Amino acid sequence: MSAAKPKGRNVPGEIVDMSEVRSRAQQALTEVSKVVVGYQDVLQKIFIAVLCDAHVLLEGMPGLAKTVTAKTFAQVLGCAFKRIQFTPDLLPADITGSSVYDQRSGNFVFREGPLFANVVLADEINRAAPKTQSALLEAMAEKQITVEGKTYPLSSPFVVIATQNPIEQEGTYPLPEAQLDRFYFKIIMDYPTSDDEVEIMSRQVKGVRQDVNPMLNPQIIMGMQKKLDSVWIDNRVLRYIRDISTKTRDDPQVAVGAGPRASLVLMKAAKARAAILGRNFVIPDDIKEIAFCSLNHRIQLKAEAELEGVKRDAVIKRMLDEVPVPV
Repeated sequence: MSAAKPKGRNVPGEIVDMSEVRSRAQQALTEVSKVVVGYQDVLQKIFIAVLCDAHVLLEGMPGLAKTVTAKTFAQVLGCAFKRIQFTPDLLPADITGSSVYDQRSGNFVFREGPLFANVVLADEINRAAPKTQSALLEAMAEKQITVEGKTYPLSSPFVVIATQNPIEQEGTYPLPEAQLDRFYFKIIMDYPTSDDEVEIMSRQVKGVRQDVNPMLNPQIIMGMQKKLDSVWIDNRVLRYIRDISTKTRDDPQVAVGAGPRASLVLMKAAKARAAILGRNFVIPDDIKEIAFCSLNHRIQLKAEAELEGVKRDAVIKRMLDEVPVPV
C-alpha cells in the first residue's frame, strides 16, 4: 500500500542535484564582477531573473554602471545582445522591426528590429513616448511580436534589462502600471560603498581594463531554467507567499496592492535563488530576499502616506515583519 501524502504539504518528486546550477552561477557572477565593482546583491538578482526568463528594471542615479552591468551580463551569458537607446522620437517600428520593399524581388521583406536578441538593453526606457513603450508589452509577456498582422517568435532565452533615472522629469514618460508589472524585479541601484568607489578610481588610475569571457550560452541557460521545475516548495511556503501578497492589499498605508502575478513571481524567483545557492528546496529566507525588488513596483501608497514621507521599502519591511514565517 502506498504511503499517505502528508497533510498540507507537497511531496517532493525526483531529487535533482543543483550543484551544477550553483557552480555555473558562481562562475558567471565572478566573471561579471571583473568589470562591475560591488553590487553583488544586484548581480545575483539579475541572474535570478535570467533563470526565470524574466525582465529587470534598473533604477538609479546617472553613472552607477547600469548600462555597463547589462552589457557585461550579456557577454558573460554568451547571448546575442542588442541595445535600444530610448528617445522621445523613437517609434514602435524602430524596436519591433518593419516591412521594407526589396527592389530585386519586388516584394516586401520583414526587417527584424533590435528585439530579436536574447538580451535587450532598453536604455532610459522612460524617455520614449507611451506608444513606443507599449510596443514592448507583447514581447515581454508572450515572447513574440506582431507586425502587420503577422506574429514572429522571439529568441529564447529572452530578457529585457531596462534602465531609468529616478530624478529627471523633463522629457520623460513614467511607465504605466501594466508595463511595470511585466518586470519581475525593479532593482534600486544605490551609490557604491566607500571601498568600492576607491576600487573604481584605482582601476582607472592603473588603466586596468578587464575583458570578460562567455561562461554560458543559450542552450546551457535553457537547461538551467528547466531544472527550476525540480526545486521543491512546500505548501506552507506557498501560503507564506500568499499571506505576503494579500497583506499588501489590506495594509492601511497601501492604496493598490500586489496582484496574483506577484505571488507567481515570488514563487518562481525563490526557486531560482534556491537553485543558484545549491538547494533543491525553497526556504522562507528566499522569499524575504527577493520580496523588496518584487513588490516595490507593484504597490501604490496612499496619498496621505506619501505626504508623510513614508517609503515603499519601509512599508514592505513592516509587512514582512508582521506576516508569520512558517516553521
